[in-house]
Amino acid sequence: MLTKILVANRGEIACRVMRTAKKLGLKTVAVYSDADANAMHVKAADEAYHIGPAPSKESYLVAERILEVAKNAGADCVHPGYGFLSENETFAKACEDAGIAFIGPLASSIEAMGSKTRAKEIMGEANVPLVPGYYGAKQEPDFLLNEAKKIGYPVLIKAAYGGGGKGMRVVHSEAGFLAALEGAKREAAASFGNDLVLIERFVDKPRHVEVQVFADAHGNCVYLGDRDCSLQRRHQKVIEEAPAPGLSDALRKAMGEAAVRCAQAINYRGAGTVEFLLCGDEFFFMEMNTRLQVEHPVTEMVTGQDLVEWQLRVASGETLPLSQAEISLTGHSFEARIYAEDPEQNFMPFSGTLSHLSFPAQDNGVRVDTGVQQGDEISPFYDPMIAKLIVYGQDRKSALLKLRTALESVHLAGLKSNIAFLHHLASHPTFIAGAPDTHFIDTQTEQLTRSTLPQEQLALLGACAYLAHLKPCDKSVWGNVGFRLNQTAKVDIPFAEHQISAYQSAHGWKLSANNQIHQVAVQLNGHTLIANIDGQRLTASVVFSEDEICVMFGPYQYQLALHSKHYISEHENDAAPLAAPLNGTVVKHLQEVGTVLQKGDAVVVIEAMKMEYTLNAPFAGTLTSYCFAEGELVSHGDMLAIVEESE
Repeated sequence: MLTKILVANRGEIACRVMRTAKKLGLKTVAVYSDADANAMHVKAADEAYHIGPAPSKESYLVAERILEVAKNAGADCVHPGYGFLSENETFAKACEDAGIAFIGPLASSIEAMGSKTRAKEIMGEANVPLVPGYYGAKQEPDFLLNEAKKIGYPVLIKAAYGGGGKGMRVVHSEAGFLAALEGAKREAAASFGNDLVLIERFVDKPRHVEVQVFADAHGNCVYLGDRDCSLQRRHQKVIEEAPAPGLSDALRKAMGEAAVRCAQAINYRGAGTVEFLLCGDEFFFMEMNTRLQVEHPVTEMVTGQDLVEWQLRVASGETLPLSQAEISLTGHSFEARIYAEDPEQNFMPFSGTLSHLSFPAQDNGVRVDTGVQQGDEISPFYDPMIAKLIVYGQDRKSALLKLRTALESVHLAGLKSNIAFLHHLASHPTFIAGAPDTHFIDTQTEQLTRSTLPQEQLALLGACAYLAHLKPCDKSVWGNVGFRLNQTAKVDIPFAEHQISAYQSAHGWKLSANNQIHQVAVQLNGHTLIANIDGQRLTASVVFSEDEICVMFGPYQYQLALHSKHYISEHENDAAPLAAPLNGTVVKHLQEVGTVLQKGDAVVVIEAMKMEYTLNAPFAGTLTSYCFAEGELVSHGDMLAIVEESE
């Protein structure tokens, strides 16, 4: 067995590989860029080595530097994860030449599948079904135009060395072919350094179904079921599931056996994925990914196997743990990719600090693969993935219900996310009925990204959080708001976009919003808010900052902006003008306790963000107490002093 592994990657896949490596007793080595010095995968490893600046081309893509670290650290194997160097035959060959096991296929296998045109030729020889098309080396525009005529429109122009939708054009008529060809070649050259393209029949409304294959160095090769990855946005997968729904046993077997032929044709070793376009009962080879896939956990859930452990055992020279007859699928699994992005703004990616992050409990068929934790930064230099949420159920219906419920328990603050979008997808009748075609999200984007925020309910929860966050100076119910008269105390919640007032009496709080009165009771434990609103008990997560309250309720995230830092001290009619307008430090008490004050007299000074703020008496009365000593830290909303109004 191998003894020490270097993971040439970052984020959740690096953490996931290390988890299995440690289970098997291997020592783990991490590499990191400037941006990842404090990343989770660095902390999880036994050893960690700096490899360069934040841009991946200067760190994670520098094969020579990573191989040098592997040699110096005494690692006897390298796991590339996915992305970066995972399908780089030069890196795989360099590892082989250095006597370091590459946890993946031979360099020759990677090279064979690296070109889509070469891959199609090999698959044709292996009797794997292909979409009708031209996959040759001749690239003269007139020649390709003639090939498109033979195939019949619409046709798909695709970069031979590409992926992710780059260098891809759909052409519906001869009139637009040459312009589309020029654009595809230009994009392919810019993205992949090679403008070679292939032409094939455009398959309308296909499904994307892939098969997990595994091979060892002893001639054994098996398939471990299939996955449906049809829910895609711009050719990027969003939600995957295993097994693919709606396939007959005969079709499932035919696809699996075709995938095995594909692997055997290139002398494959390790984990690989063969991707097919599925059109009714017809399937066509699309490409082979010569690495572990992002969505491999759904296969692990339905097979009960650890695919990274299989990779390590195969790389150690062992035979496959199971034969084809011993592999069985049980239940159903989904994976949702949680990203820092804003679906309402064309899925614009976000970078920033995760001021709050919590996941559902990882038991009862719920799994979370992540490489970040609360307080970490989502870097602008890398993919903005936060986590993969994986669920398992006895059947598709129960697994999908579990996915929706689990998404409602993923709470994060500090940046935008696609959680509500994923929840909309998982709740859509078309998806509930079965896997849609690959164009589903693109045709339903407006509906799926349309805001359905229950703003009024979230604003009430935010108001409850604000009230619960106020700290009383003493045990009196009036201490929160600075009153001791036999009258109803009032607090205007300082939301910038919602007018909500709170009234406190001996019987609790009432909220006035949109001319309606709501009876509420609140409890705040850390970030967890429990609010009873008109008899309905609701639980949410809340995060307070200087300028907003973030409420996370179900799949929704809502930022409730607060008035400026001067709001409290400038508005004399507020019920709580002696509350801290923002986080800071008490600098000076300006009056003695017991002093009779006039309205507007300066009472206390706090310092925040290198500026001083003086808070004044809201009315004539007597200063009965200070809530914090000079030099003490205070949070936004904390009461600083109590003034008892003159009778």
